[in-house]
Amino acid sequence: MSQLTRDEKKKQQDFDEEIIPHMDALYNFALRLTSDPNDAEDLVQDTIVKAYRFFSSYEKGTNAKAWMFRILKNSFINNYRKNSKKPAEVDYDEVSPYYESVRAERTETSDLESLMFREMMDDDLSNALTQLPEDFRTVVLLCDVEGYTYEEIANMLDVPIGTIRSRLHRGRNLLKTELLEYAKKRGFTGD
Repeated sequence: MSQLTRDEKKKQQDFDEEIIPHMDALYNFALRLTSDPNDAEDLVQDTIVKAYRFFSSYEKGTNAKAWMFRILKNSFINNYRKNSKKPAEVDYDEVSPYYESVRAERTETSDLESLMFREMMDDDLSNALTQLPEDFRTVVLLCDVEGYTYEEIANMLDVPIGTIRSRLHRGRNLLKTELLEYAKKRGFTGD
């Protein structure tokens, strides 16, 4: 096994300091994009590999999180859009006994898992988000779910702020249309 050079060690240290703190946020975003934990892990892994490979192009001290989100988003577009297909549907009643038994055996939960259960969206809302076209869904998720500013999203996606505002407006309107029936079922009335 070869020894790392001083430059390689410095690169690893800088990478760890700048990038590793954003791993949870990357995974959360990847999970929302892919709707599948395995695909999200693959996407994050692909993102980390690319980020490390091109870390020399990153300007230390700038917004590492935005840089990583841009890499993740581009990886998603390049790799996952081509292979996207409707996820397999499973009847909850068939898997719930197994799920509950496995869940009961676990003693440790991740931050993501507790966050997901605390702020769980029901199937209608998740399905409505999934129905949004890719560009609109991404902006709605980053702004309304993740809480990023227009400027941060523009940096992540490498598009003008006006485009972000337009996509957000159109995405919200599409989501509103998708959720109209959802709201009626739950007794909400429109203005």
